[in-house]
Amino acid sequence: MGVEIERKFLVCGDAWRDLAAPLLLRQGYLSSHPERVVRVRIEGEAAMMTVKGRSVGASRGEWEYPIPLADAEELLRLCEQPLVEKYRRRIDFGGLIWEVDEFLGANAGLVVAEVELSSEDQVFDKPDWVGAEVSDDARYFNSNLIHNPYSLW
Repeated sequence: MGVEIERKFLVCGDAWRDLAAPLLLRQGYLSSHPERVVRVRIEGEAAMMTVKGRSVGASRGEWEYPIPLADAEELLRLCEQPLVEKYRRRIDFGGLIWEVDEFLGANAGLVVAEVELSSEDQVFDKPDWVGAEVSDDARYFNSNLIHNPYSLW
């Protein structure tokens, strides 16, 4: 079983914008239930299906599989609506890759940074543009943004 250990933070300022080129991500959820999230994502010309289990602290089970782009396009039409669309930048800092997501549509204005860790107690440095941690705030889970978009908070 794959395990994802991830921490999520709000982003401050604009210093992160010039550190990496943005890539458009479109993703939808076949299931957004907290016990089992099933996501379809198109990132550039690549497509993935991901299954995630319930979060326990900063960890949860994760299984990810590449799928044909044409299949992903069809599956996105079956997903719960609206889709989550965002620009992602991958920024190397302190030996870790920070994924900065700038959301679009009903979630426009929301910018978060996520970092995957080897263990929940891993010590790491945060860039200056990383603000408050929101790892435990379910409002910021992508699967929840389809039901409760940032624009409604």
